Order: sequence, then C-alpha cells, then structure tokens
Amino acid sequence: MPSAAAHTKRPCTSWPAELARAVGEFLNYLQAECGLAVNTRKAYSRDLRDLAEYLSSVKCESLREILPPHLEGFLRRQQALGKAASSVCRSLAAVRMFCRFCVLQQYIKADPSAAIEAPKKWMHLPSTLEHEEVTALLNTPNVEEDAHYLRDRCLLAMLYATGMRASEASGLTLGDINANIGVLRVLGKGNKERVVPVAESTLALVQEYLKERQANGRPGGTGQISSEKLFLSRTGKPLAREDIFRLVKKYVRRAGVRGQVSPHTLRHCFATQLLSGGADLRSVQEMLGHADVATTQIYTHVDASRLKALHRKFHPRA
Repeated sequence: MPSAAAHTKRPCTSWPAELARAVGEFLNYLQAECGLAVNTRKAYSRDLRDLAEYLSSVKCESLREILPPHLEGFLRRQQALGKAASSVCRSLAAVRMFCRFCVLQQYIKADPSAAIEAPKKWMHLPSTLEHEEVTALLNTPNVEEDAHYLRDRCLLAMLYATGMRASEASGLTLGDINANIGVLRVLGKGNKERVVPVAESTLALVQEYLKERQANGRPGGTGQISSEKLFLSRTGKPLAREDIFRLVKKYVRRAGVRGQVSPHTLRHCFATQLLSGGADLRSVQEMLGHADVATTQIYTHVDASRLKALHRKFHPRA
C-alpha cells in the first residue's frame, strides 16, 4: 500500500524532529487505518503544516509543550488570515485528530484540543443552475470544436444525472456500469460504495462514447478488462479530478453560464431537482453518499429559497 506521503507533502525539514515524525506517522495512519479520501488527507496535511509553522513562531518546540492557548492562537491566526469559518473548522478537526493520535501513541498524556470550541459556521446555501442553463451546458460540447466531444458530453451528463463528485467520476470504471438495470456503482469517500440509478439517455451517451473510442483505436473498447477507467484522456490515461474541473470550467465559459460553476454545482443541481420533484431526504442522502443526513438537509433550504423567489415573482400579494 502506498504511503500517505504519495498524496501529501512531506513534513517540513525545519520542524523539530519529534513533530515531523509524529505528523508523518499520523498521515500514514489516516490512510491505512481511517481510510480518509486523498483530498481530505491533503487538506489535513496542509493544516498541520500551518500548525507546525505557528508553533515554531511562538517557540513551542515539543509535543508535550502544546497547550490549549497555543491551539486557540493558531485558530485565531487562521481567522486573521481571512480563512472561511468552514476552513478553520476543518483545521480544528485536523488538529483534534492529530492530538488524539498523539495520545493514542503515548507521545503526550493529555489532549490539548479537548476543550477547544469550533468557530460557528454560517450556513452557505449551495449555488444551483436554472434548468435552461444546465441544458445549455450539457449541449455545449460539439463535433466542430471539440475532438473529444462525446466523452465530454458523457462526462457532463453523468455528473448531472448521478450527482457524483469529480473524484468519483475520475475513478469510474467500465465495470461500475450496469446498463441492463440502469444503475451505477460509485466508490465515494472512505472507499464507501453506493448504487445510483442512471437515466437511459445518459447510458446511451456512454455507449456512443465507448463505440467512438473503440473505432478510433483508443483503449477501453470491447474485450478490455472491466477495471479500466471510463473517462480517458487523448493519451489513454484516466482523467484526473483536476482535468474534470478544467473541462467543466471550459464548457461553462463557452455556454455563457455566469457565476462560479464547478462539477460540484452539478451535484447541487442533482440533489435540488430530486427534492423539488418529491424525493425523500433519506433517498437523496444515499444517492449523494452523505454520511450524515444533516449534510443533505441543506438542499431543503435551497428548494425553500427557490419557492420563495417564485412566490415573490408571481404572487400579486407577495
């Protein structure tokens, strides 16, 4: 199994050796024991680098010297740098996990983060697109301008039809698609699997894309192993999460859709459309792969705000 260092930066050599060693062991622990997603481990690694730099600036050179005031000062520094409350909360989560790990490994006797309160987070409603904007975006890839327009149409349709994250779409394989019963197996955060229904129109795009890929001599045609990735680059390599973000941004600009739109925006649209159409919250939670239904509940607020806007626009007494 590759170490977490393959996905995260190694601890800074200027740190005290004790702290650098503990952080390195902790990052490996996150992968081997906790099964956290790569992006989460990357974020936690950055947070702990920031913590180590702060501790060095206040002359705290040992794990046993870390006290609650040090951690409170670190969080205040993060806020002073203009980081969002959600980012500060994530930094605190990283610090708490690290401190608990150090107690478990008997590097320290008591957890200095135990009494630290998280900053309050304001609820930010996720942005969504109007149906006409989604339609325009999905239809933007075209044969005249895009060498891989079938792949890109298939990708955009899949993101919107299933609510997958960009990282999940990147990891999608041919064997994950069951066209016979119209479902998709998705490997989400923490390597948790879920099954999501897929519309026939989206599955038709998948078949069209695969036929074109085989006809042009690209990998992944009939007879290829089932573990091969679905979305490939022109060189036959799997599209990375960053590639998918770049492609979505490209077509958003070309479609003339305003605002900050990303693959996650299509995920928001997927959830909002389901709830506004009458789907129950638990089903949407399962299809999105949320561990906590409270995460899914934010989409009920999105739908409520949309209804209020419609009410104000059309009702004579609004």
